[in-house]
Amino acid sequence: MAQVHTAAAKPANPPLIARRWTAADIPDLSGKTAVVTGANSGLGLRTAEALAAKGAHVLMACRNEIKAAAALESVAAGATGPKPEVLPLDLADLASVRRAADHLDVRDVPIDLLVNNAGVMALPRSARTAEGFDAQFGTNHLGHYALTGLLLPALLRAPAPRVVTVSSIAAWGGVINWLDPNWRVVYLRWLAYSQSKLANLLFTAELDRRARAHGTPLIAVAAHPGLSATNLYESTPEQGWTARISALQQRALVALAQSDRMGALPQLYAATVPGLAGNSYVGPALETLGYPRRTLRNPLAYSRAQARALWRMSEKLTGIAYEWPA
Repeated sequence: MAQVHTAAAKPANPPLIARRWTAADIPDLSGKTAVVTGANSGLGLRTAEALAAKGAHVLMACRNEIKAAAALESVAAGATGPKPEVLPLDLADLASVRRAADHLDVRDVPIDLLVNNAGVMALPRSARTAEGFDAQFGTNHLGHYALTGLLLPALLRAPAPRVVTVSSIAAWGGVINWLDPNWRVVYLRWLAYSQSKLANLLFTAELDRRARAHGTPLIAVAAHPGLSATNLYESTPEQGWTARISALQQRALVALAQSDRMGALPQLYAATVPGLAGNSYVGPALETLGYPRRTLRNPLAYSRAQARALWRMSEKLTGIAYEWPA
């Protein structure tokens, strides 16, 4: 009898468009540890809830301990695995970032997933980090660059670690202000915000490239929530006529935006879908709203030269160099 030879089936890649993918499609995460920054509200809270509901041990890295305590109850109520915990973290203070990383490192526990979710938007010129960086660049990018680097040993203890960094559709308007990245000379708050979100994409690309170059299993991916109703505008302490404009913007946002649960789906997809390629970028299907899909990015985010230059700048500003295995 003639023998029939069949080729081994190739693993299917995740679809370009995940049609109606929801949090219910997240695989079982039992035995995994996830760190989510900014988990006290909005997208971070929804992400923490969804991961805990699938069995992950969720560490909620939050600046506001009062809000974090209330959020902890919500996450714990739906958790099916270990009880979630709050990890004090202020990304605008590198000393706080080091304390948080040290606290996790002494546990000697692998971190399977790091979701760099926390962010601030359109802050006034006076808003600065503890080190004097522009608060948007310092919090949204430099703080996460530092945290990821300090947690790298714990990430590499996991068999398949993943780092998800949350960007924004505002990254389309982003340009790195190489001469004055901390906006000390001329300050344009929305350009500063867009710069920080482009930096998130450049960081993701370079982190993923370096992880592969050093032969590690870590992958880095990015996501954006589209237009989602969160409390991000509340991070803008405005007064006078600017406060009225911010209020109008917030009302418009609520009228046009999708819910924070929908907005969290792209980062949950990026965090949990098996086989997702490194340096993938996930956003809503219609860019501003909808179910998650892999999406395009600002052409500058594809520049290897800019990604490397931003990495060198971040290393110099924070004083943190990543320690890759030999």
